[in-house]
Amino acid sequence: MTDFPQPSETALSRLKSVVGEGGWRSSSEAERYFEDPRGRFTGQACLILMPKTTENVSQIVRICNEERLGLIPFGGGTGVVAGQLSPDSGNAIILSLERMDQIRHVMPEDYAMVAEAGCILENIHAAADEHGLMYPLSMASKGSCTVGGNLATNAGGIQVLRHGNARDLCLGVEAVLSSGEIISELRPLRKNNTGYDMRHLLAGSEGTLGIITAATLILKPQEQETVTALCASSSLDDALRLFQKLRADLGESLSGVELLSKFGLDLVNHHFPNLKNPVGLACDWYLLVEIAGQSGLMDRVEATLASCMETGLLPDAVIANSEAQRAGLWDLRENTPEANKMTGAICNSDTSVPLSQINQFITKTHKAISDLYPGLRINSYGHVGDGNIHHNVFPPVDISKADFVAANSTIIDLVRETINEVTEDCGGSISAEHGIGRLKVGDLNYYGAQAKLDTITRIKKALDPNNIMNPGALIG
Repeated sequence: MTDFPQPSETALSRLKSVVGEGGWRSSSEAERYFEDPRGRFTGQACLILMPKTTENVSQIVRICNEERLGLIPFGGGTGVVAGQLSPDSGNAIILSLERMDQIRHVMPEDYAMVAEAGCILENIHAAADEHGLMYPLSMASKGSCTVGGNLATNAGGIQVLRHGNARDLCLGVEAVLSSGEIISELRPLRKNNTGYDMRHLLAGSEGTLGIITAATLILKPQEQETVTALCASSSLDDALRLFQKLRADLGESLSGVELLSKFGLDLVNHHFPNLKNPVGLACDWYLLVEIAGQSGLMDRVEATLASCMETGLLPDAVIANSEAQRAGLWDLRENTPEANKMTGAICNSDTSVPLSQINQFITKTHKAISDLYPGLRINSYGHVGDGNIHHNVFPPVDISKADFVAANSTIIDLVRETINEVTEDCGGSISAEHGIGRLKVGDLNYYGAQAKLDTITRIKKALDPNNIMNPGALIG
């Protein structure tokens, strides 16, 4: 539990005056800032501030530092580890970057863009597209997640295999430190060895060291041709062998590879009847693959898939022949989280393992969950290209989530701990792309190397000595 000091009326008045009328909300009119996408937590706060400029953010932080008040940065509210919420204290102050949503510069010759932290990811895509370029970070929440939140959590998404995580697509940041000082490193430089790299320090720090207010993002030329295919596999081992074959034959043009199960696709179809599995042959596992590059790519992809069919590695596949078909295939993947939620998932994991351990990880997890409570169902899916497999666990058939959890009060934590143990056994990480937030602080302390934890604590104390920056997140 995090103890947020109670702000005085004087301090609250000072903070409100910084943003002016229309730039703040009271807790009674701020329900959306307290919502957890997975419904496990409910946040609290005494004031929501919505600054328009970096200077406003600096003034707010200075006041909070003087008064020792806890600030929680808020982007799109899509985080799933409670990093943007204060479940335990109504004294928190939420700093929403939603009004800082401007694209300051697009620099086509530098293949870069400067965007403010509140910019919605989908709007970044549209702005890049206007210049014949692309920003290759993408995920299901692109219509609501923001650049600042993406960087603060070092978000991953569906193209990490080729383009990397959020920090890999950032050239520099502008940020406000706990003292109120502004660091501005927004030059579109690919090489800049002038001391510690602030963008990499702040990316993934979850707002505990500073508040990112803008970033210089890497843009890339648009692909001349994109091929999307849904490939069936008779077994998990075959699916992983198919991935290795595609990577060997298609190289860097392989942009995304998503592992899907028949169980998961059936859930999507059940809740979204218009979304159907177009592959004629029913198999237990599928790979949704996207290949992008120079014109003429389709011939290479078809030749590779044909070769895999001849050897028996690929029983069946469907290649999208239009943008509508391509979108339809991706809808199967991007609606999977919502289908899991609608089905009543009691646990949604986010861990990663080495590529060589994916088969063992999935197999061992399914057995461990079954041993924990017979009848539990698991939808395992995710980014096979970077080892980030999500396990969504559901109650046995014909038992609602509410009734099952009420009858088994410890089951959620037991399932999560079981998945963590298998992850650790497979040499993985207990957080792959969603961060630590407040949900996984105990997990980090349990599984993290002591030297690393000590270093994290020292960095936190050095940059935020009064512990005002998202207290309780990442570091308990």
